[in-house]
Amino acid sequence: RQQSLAMQLLKLVLNCLNFDFIGNSADESADDLCTVQIPTNWRTIFLEPETLDLFFDFYHSLPPMLSQLALSCLVQFASTRRSLFSNLERAKYLGNLIKGVKQILENPQGLSDPGNYHEFCRFLARLKTNYQLGELVMVKDYPEVIQLIANFTITSLQHWEFAPNSVHYLLTLWQRMVASVPFVKTAEPHLLDTYAPEITKAYITSRLESVPVVIRDGLEDPLDDTATVFQQLEQLCTVSRCEYEKTCTLLVQLFDQNAQNYQKLLHSSSRNPVQITVQEGCLAWLVYFVGTFVGGRLTYTSTDEHDAMDGELSCRVFQLISLMDAQLPQSINEKVELAILWFLDQFRKTYVGDQLQHTSKVYDRMSEVLGITDDNHVLETFMTKIVTNLKYRGRCEPVISRTLQFLNDLSVGYPFYLNSVEHLTFHTLMFQQSKHFPFLGISDNYSLSDLRCRTVFYTALTRLLMVDLGEDEDEFENFMLPLTVAFESVTQMFNRSFEQAEAKRMLIGLARDLRGIAFALNTKTSYTMLFDWIYPAYISVLQRAIQLWYREPACTTPILKLMAEFMQNRSQRLNFDVSSPNGILLFREASKMICTYGNQILSLGTLSKDQVYPLKLKGISICYSALKSALCGNYVSFGVFKLYGDNHFDNVLQAFVKMLLSVSHSDLLQYRKLSQSYYPLLECLTQDHMSFITSLEPHVLIYILTSISEGLTAVDTIVSSSCCASLDYIVTYLFKHLAKEGKKTLRRREVSQDGQRLLHFMQQNPEVLQQMMSILMNTIIFEDCRNQWSVSRPLLGLILLNEKYFGELRATLITSQPANKREVLDQCFRNLMEGVEQNLLVKNRDR
Repeated sequence: RQQSLAMQLLKLVLNCLNFDFIGNSADESADDLCTVQIPTNWRTIFLEPETLDLFFDFYHSLPPMLSQLALSCLVQFASTRRSLFSNLERAKYLGNLIKGVKQILENPQGLSDPGNYHEFCRFLARLKTNYQLGELVMVKDYPEVIQLIANFTITSLQHWEFAPNSVHYLLTLWQRMVASVPFVKTAEPHLLDTYAPEITKAYITSRLESVPVVIRDGLEDPLDDTATVFQQLEQLCTVSRCEYEKTCTLLVQLFDQNAQNYQKLLHSSSRNPVQITVQEGCLAWLVYFVGTFVGGRLTYTSTDEHDAMDGELSCRVFQLISLMDAQLPQSINEKVELAILWFLDQFRKTYVGDQLQHTSKVYDRMSEVLGITDDNHVLETFMTKIVTNLKYRGRCEPVISRTLQFLNDLSVGYPFYLNSVEHLTFHTLMFQQSKHFPFLGISDNYSLSDLRCRTVFYTALTRLLMVDLGEDEDEFENFMLPLTVAFESVTQMFNRSFEQAEAKRMLIGLARDLRGIAFALNTKTSYTMLFDWIYPAYISVLQRAIQLWYREPACTTPILKLMAEFMQNRSQRLNFDVSSPNGILLFREASKMICTYGNQILSLGTLSKDQVYPLKLKGISICYSALKSALCGNYVSFGVFKLYGDNHFDNVLQAFVKMLLSVSHSDLLQYRKLSQSYYPLLECLTQDHMSFITSLEPHVLIYILTSISEGLTAVDTIVSSSCCASLDYIVTYLFKHLAKEGKKTLRRREVSQDGQRLLHFMQQNPEVLQQMMSILMNTIIFEDCRNQWSVSRPLLGLILLNEKYFGELRATLITSQPANKREVLDQCFRNLMEGVEQNLLVKNRDR
């Protein structure tokens, strides 16, 4: 009974301390809000040293389940806001906390329980979050306690398989301690230069020691969880920069030792595969360490000596690259390759392209050993590595996609550099030799998802082409030659009976390639070249494919995404000449494709829950994105279609409605990509095409207005803001129509049929707008409204159109409040409408 009571009391204390006193925490699960805003009138309890002693005593005397709760309370005690105490009181309070830490570390039996251990690690991290290093070093027991914490951390790191989530807090503590060193003004020694190198060493050696154990016992490899590894390395990186010489000496020694062992194993006659794998695992870790430490260079604390050490470390990785590549095409170790790419990326960010780095000492050692004298040479090395990976590691999807990402980053940051080393001619050669790059292959041995890499590859290559392309159409034709050949062969296949699987693969690959190219062509001239290349011959091939294989998202998704990319007027690239019909031609093609896909996809009938998104909703959301880009792109005059009796515009709007009615409201909001393409499209339609909205059947209008009503309270601000904008356009349209009705002249009679229709509909269904006004009012008054400006736009129109209902709603909201708040809310309502003139929407909206 006593234990049960103690548990309930500790939970109550913890809930009181966890309470969000000032309402600033949107996400209660986050651990980054590390200050507890204790109310001032609790101050006396916190100033009594017995309060903290009580909880430390609880920890020492209760069984693990309860001692863990006592520690959780102490985590919050350590997070008390600084302003609760005077300087003297705060120092005394911190002294008591440190005394408690010392007691726990001197009697560490309780920490063998995982729950206690985790909470204690959190407790240590909070100490540094809420107290400055200058305050910590002034505590009487600091030297002994920092030694105890260092030993505790080292032991924790050595047991790498135990509680990796808790290690995060220990590394946070050391990272923040070391980061504070430059700002400490006190004369007291902080002793971090003694312990930080030991922490770094413990992390490095424990990770290397984990490799043989993981391989021998078939355990989960920590390296496979890259998110955790990168997070820990980022923390370690700061710690390693304290006494950086010691860290570098250790790494150089370990790297040389492991690389020599690896070479011996490779050249030995027996070639023990397990030992080779172990060595490769160790090398992967070492390369990650080097990449992390090089990437962690801080401009304001770095010295020439540190840069020279980075050069020593980098040399070894570049030598390892040569060693690994010399074994091709026989062997490949995915982990080492991924680590090398990580290192290259870190080196690029730190030492390539920055004007200050030309004189950097990092190149001194590299020029001696490798002949790499500056960043141009480094870029050549990067490119050689990229080409080697693309040629020989095509079967290894993670390596290929990371390599292509690296190429893509280079093409964004250094297109002129890459061009200046005359890589473009060599790229064109690569193009014609695409059989050298297995990931561009279309053989049956590859899964269709392998072809995804191609988009990134072609984006990067097109960026390099763009550096010198200008208006050179021959150069562009030459660049597109492999794709021209592929399209011609697909066209011939379509003209006779053909092997569907092969044609399908070729088209998926081509759609991905072209999307990469279209994404990178951001100028009017280059985009026009692409349009002239694809229209009309090749675009009809894509239309035919959608018609044939509409049931297969693996095929339709890349083609629809390509069309959506074509419709994007990025950087005003679709700004065709006045005499050019290209904008309208492009829209007609998009319209045909959306109508074909929409009509076919609806013939699939009812689909199961797990099939509905991949087979139908994903395609619909891409169609909506494409249509939205076309409607908002400002390169098509939509009035032309009606004028010349062209029905493409009407058809695509009808397809939009048919597809929409086949989707339930819950699916619209449940699938994020669908809601993020539907609602912005609806905003476009209500802004510029109200005549279409007013022409819809009543049941369709009800569907659309209900979807707006449900979207107003969506968590996603893209959705809720689009709903507010759409509602505003509808309400404004109605209001303007009413104003015209009021002063009907002879000339206005025929014009207003559209408005008449919508007005009639709204009069028959008044509850639709009333419900939306109620939702918006409740959101503003009672909820955390994150987009107030958007919400305010439709509100005035709704009030002016429904004045009687607004009066009723106001009365209901006021009476629902406690008596002491009614007058306040009533005054707020009066303020809201103060100075608003009736029947004037536009003038009063900003007010």
